[in-house]
Amino acid sequence: MQNYEAGLKAMQEHKFERAKGFLEKVVKGASRELADRAAVHLNSCNQQLARTSTSFKTPEEHYDFAVSLMNAGNYDEARSHLEKIQKQSPKADYAVYGLAALSCLMHKPEDALRYLATAIKMNSMNRLQARNDTDFHNLADDPRFTELLYPEASEPSPMATSGSRSR
Repeated sequence: MQNYEAGLKAMQEHKFERAKGFLEKVVKGASRELADRAAVHLNSCNQQLARTSTSFKTPEEHYDFAVSLMNAGNYDEARSHLEKIQKQSPKADYAVYGLAALSCLMHKPEDALRYLATAIKMNSMNRLQARNDTDFHNLADDPRFTELLYPEASEPSPMATSGSRSR
């Protein structure tokens, strides 16, 4: 019964691979009635896993899928896809940017700032995108975030350093 409940809980959290492991134990168990119910859920897990193990033609297509997972609130699954993109395409700044946005949505500001700084170093256009990206609203009041997005504001102006005075 514990494996069945753990399997259902994992399914609710969209952790289908984990759920599958629990449900397979139930299917092999002594209780026929519970095994039959577990088999139905196991079939659902297999269908979900088949759907998400789709092959992608390009890293960009894979990224779009990861973003759709983020938008649906499947953060753990989105993270695993973004990390996979990052490993397969190390120069894909958009994957690092996606990890920054995801980290912010998951209330992990340190990770979000680190990923965002890396994404901006890889492609300065990410700075402009982040300025208008609502995924970063949790960081809006963080001075480190402001400094990343508006570095020119933290540099002294030429007038302030020139020492010129009007006479």
